[in-house]
Amino acid sequence: MLRLFAEHHVRRELQLAPVWTMTTLDEGGLDAPVRVSVPSVWESIPGLRTYKGRAAYENRFVGGGTLRFVFGGVSFMAKVYLDGELLAEHYGAYTAFDVIARDVPQGEHVLRVEADNRYGEASALHVENDYYSYGGINRPVGLQQLRRAYIEQLRIVTKREGGEWKGYVTVSVRSLCGEDVTVSVKLSAADGGVYTAPVTLEAGGRCGLSECIELGDVTPWSPERPQLYLLQAELAVDGALEDDLIDRFGCREVTLQGRRLCINGESVRIKGFNRHEDYGALGSAVPVEVMTRDLQMMRDMGANAVRTCHYPNDPRFLDLCDEMGMLVWEESHARGLTLAQMQHPLFAGQTEQCVREMIAQHVNHPSIVIWGCLNECDDITPEGAAIYRWNLDLLRRLDSSRPVTAALLDRKGSLIFADCDIASVNLYPLWYHPTDPTLHVKNMAAYVEANGGAGKPVIVSEIGAGAIYGYRDPGAMKWTEERQAQIIARQIDAVLSHPDCAGIFLWQFADVRVDESWFDKRPGCINNKGVVSQYRRPKLSYQTVKECFARY
Repeated sequence: MLRLFAEHHVRRELQLAPVWTMTTLDEGGLDAPVRVSVPSVWESIPGLRTYKGRAAYENRFVGGGTLRFVFGGVSFMAKVYLDGELLAEHYGAYTAFDVIARDVPQGEHVLRVEADNRYGEASALHVENDYYSYGGINRPVGLQQLRRAYIEQLRIVTKREGGEWKGYVTVSVRSLCGEDVTVSVKLSAADGGVYTAPVTLEAGGRCGLSECIELGDVTPWSPERPQLYLLQAELAVDGALEDDLIDRFGCREVTLQGRRLCINGESVRIKGFNRHEDYGALGSAVPVEVMTRDLQMMRDMGANAVRTCHYPNDPRFLDLCDEMGMLVWEESHARGLTLAQMQHPLFAGQTEQCVREMIAQHVNHPSIVIWGCLNECDDITPEGAAIYRWNLDLLRRLDSSRPVTAALLDRKGSLIFADCDIASVNLYPLWYHPTDPTLHVKNMAAYVEANGGAGKPVIVSEIGAGAIYGYRDPGAMKWTEERQAQIIARQIDAVLSHPDCAGIFLWQFADVRVDESWFDKRPGCINNKGVVSQYRRPKLSYQTVKECFARY
């Protein structure tokens, strides 16, 4: 299931077997095919813990007609074949993509997906990093049967005008037939509804429809009361009902008032965590049960926000954030790239693709209140700053209803504070250097103020310290749980007591695996700065965070 609710009542959804046959294709793989569940990562299979290469997944199914295959995520590059014919290729592990096969004869067919997690010149974003790039089909796969036309995308922006909530809805419809047809859409949301005027959809073409819906007596979405509503679109083709698409939304507006982030006009102080999609031996194929538990633990510590470092997250996790009232900073994929890496000939296109797919697929989630990009990349040269500005402007062009930002390295010389709606900096006082956190946060805020960030909200987007789970010692040396708890307590107080700081995202919620090239900085090839272990066992800092967050 791609979402936590039914997206269709009219469109027919077919079933794919949950267990596929996987064959590794490169040196270092397995000698014979194996049966694997999907979603999963191949690092969870004995013998493939460190495999970098390609693998082919095959699934036999019965169907026919016009078929749409929807892939929640394939890491890191994908090729999709049906009965031996290449249908499509996709770049990027963290956004969904779909493939349409027309006039498929009724009967048994073979769906083949080749996943590739190798590093190389074909990728500008997929590089050795401080997290692990797993291989495989790591998010769910769906199979649908379409007719003459279908709804590609459904988008709603809610606004409060004159004390009443309105929903500005856009619908994208695509033709799949060889002749012109007349289409119209019935839209319903909360207590309101409307029919779009019939339009001619050209053979094989697309059209966009826009309407405003009076939403009626609705309850605004907020972290304290995360009220959700269904947005439903039913597509009629030449007067006959042929397709539908359902999404969820909340009535809320995100604004900046001085140095504060506001939801529906109410100031919110962010107390959050950075979280990678990673869970022990399961890697990035995180089950919904773990997602739910993660959010419950964050809530228990008093957190109200999560940052999806450093890529778009599984929409099921975002669904849970919508339901539980957890604010989300979601960002496109890119971390720690030098100017030379940002000038890779494929960088601009691959970055733009990720941003466009992220917003198109996730824009209706009310929990997402900040868009971000380019974590800790080059922001201190004119060339790097220009790349930042292009990405920030793209985010704004695609969605102007949320503020945009970028988490920057803690260093002098940034050229983009003026271009961000929120100034965000990653700090690690007492961990990477012995500076007093209160003094460091004060100096950082003053520097931002004097270098383009005057009057803007300031968020400490990363701050924290490492600890190896179970390593305890009353001497509180570095890497002990005691030392981590001591440092985090001082860091939280330094940030949340500063009047100019709009919030904090602790680095990080849970320990995660990192690329082997980071072995000399990360004991056990694990980023150990989590307040819980890879398997969500709390460290001493769990209670420390809970006590500190309760004071603010």
